[in-house]
Amino acid sequence: MKPLIELTGVQKFYGDYHALRDIDLTINEGEFFSLLGPSGCGKTTLLRTIAGFEGVSEGSVMIGGKDMDGVSANLRPTNMVFQSYAIFPHLTVAENVAFGLRKRKDIAKSDRPAMVEDALKMVGLAGYGDRAAHALSGGQRQRVALARALILKPKVLLLDEPLSALDKKMREQMQVELIRLQRHVGITFILVTHDQEEALVMSDRIAVMFEGEIGQLDDPETLYRRPKSKRVAEFIGKMNFLPAEVTSASDVIALDVAGLGKCEVPQEQAPGGATVGSGVVGIRPESLGILFEGETTDRQLVDAVVDEVVYYGDMTYYDVRIAGVEEPITISMKNMIGRPVLDKDDQTQVIWDARALVVMP
Repeated sequence: MKPLIELTGVQKFYGDYHALRDIDLTINEGEFFSLLGPSGCGKTTLLRTIAGFEGVSEGSVMIGGKDMDGVSANLRPTNMVFQSYAIFPHLTVAENVAFGLRKRKDIAKSDRPAMVEDALKMVGLAGYGDRAAHALSGGQRQRVALARALILKPKVLLLDEPLSALDKKMREQMQVELIRLQRHVGITFILVTHDQEEALVMSDRIAVMFEGEIGQLDDPETLYRRPKSKRVAEFIGKMNFLPAEVTSASDVIALDVAGLGKCEVPQEQAPGGATVGSGVVGIRPESLGILFEGETTDRQLVDAVVDEVVYYGDMTYYDVRIAGVEEPITISMKNMIGRPVLDKDDQTQVIWDARALVVMP
């Protein structure tokens, strides 16, 4: 992929507050890229520095090989969809979409209606041009905001938590629509979100941010399966953490894991590095299992007692206690016909596999 946006040594201060800390980042042409992190981590500030709404205290922002220092937001090849959508309620849908064309002297007025209709068709609102903007649903207003941004054909579309105001079902539907739209138009999308699932579903790559820094930058599968730190692992989905003693950290890492015992894993299962001494091992709930009556397994087993049961219909989450571990560990199991749901205090056995372990500092 060809780099489109390059940030080098970007720092941002608000007085004594250090909002962005030495950010080095490259985003490619045609990429769906996400900035993910908790509130106050700097992800929206970083997006606004790319857009030109915020200047940088130090460092550089390059877009398309050109330094953006001193280039105002309206002259950058970017457009932004805000969290609030910023739809003008007194205008029609078509007037909202055409709003950005008003100052474009290179586009004839006679060409604008066709451009508006093409933009509305692109976002699934063909025929809505005469509709009053204030009469639209939340999902429709979001589509209007997208059409208004895309009609100017930017190189980069910046999305500042655009789905946060929608209900769960509409949010999931719009996630799929945004993926399809990005593939159709082929331009770079940069999404800011605090929703881990949203970022995992939609992104080619994700930068996880904490306190103005990038904690890890990877594709969704690597982030989920091989987090480099406990902090990243805690933020991306659910994970169990078990104390462990690293007894050897050569080509193969030898471990003694609390509750599970001794095992060996390859270096790739320690993406953040491993050293001899005390450490932590992470394992996802779906990587563990429960051995039900009549079932067999060739994986390792450990005795356990059910501490809590949470039934979700398609899934059941079990908190179980195993000897040698202070806190219960969580296991997620797919509910299947003929498979019972265990009760609190039931005796059982937990299935585990060393290939699912992630060793962390």
